[in-house]
Amino acid sequence: MKGNVFISIGSNLGNGLQNCITAIEKIRADLRVQLIKQSSFYKTSPVSVIAQDDFINCAINIKWNSSPFELLSFLSKTEKEMGRKRSIPKGPRKIDLDIIFFDNLIINTPQLIIPHPEAHRRKFVIIPCIEIEPDIVHPSFNKKLKDFLDDMDDEQRVELIEKLA
Repeated sequence: MKGNVFISIGSNLGNGLQNCITAIEKIRADLRVQLIKQSSFYKTSPVSVIAQDDFINCAINIKWNSSPFELLSFLSKTEKEMGRKRSIPKGPRKIDLDIIFFDNLIINTPQLIIPHPEAHRRKFVIIPCIEIEPDIVHPSFNKKLKDFLDDMDDEQRVELIEKLA
């Protein structure tokens, strides 16, 4: 199965920008991946109640030449290799790799939920994704992702830090 995939990438431990770049390099190096486009990098406020540093976030659009479950396994392995510890839910992390969309699939299993269940509520996901594909549609709502921004509060800060050409 080959899929058109959007992945959200974030980090708020160590050098967040370099962690995101390293994650993209590791993803690109896999033979099942063809990188289509990458967003700019953004500095974003955390959305959890746990006090923590700001995140660096971006998104990538890839073609993936395997199943969604294989992609989840690959991304989890990449997080582990980069030193991700899952000790505090929604806590600080060196790297976070989330599948946002996989084609227009809707998957709801204990292991994997696609689209990401919080994607439409998070500016740090929406803004990089619509930079890549302005008219991307959320398959669960049949609504353009950018239209969700109108319903959001301004507490979620998203600042452009590095624009890609």
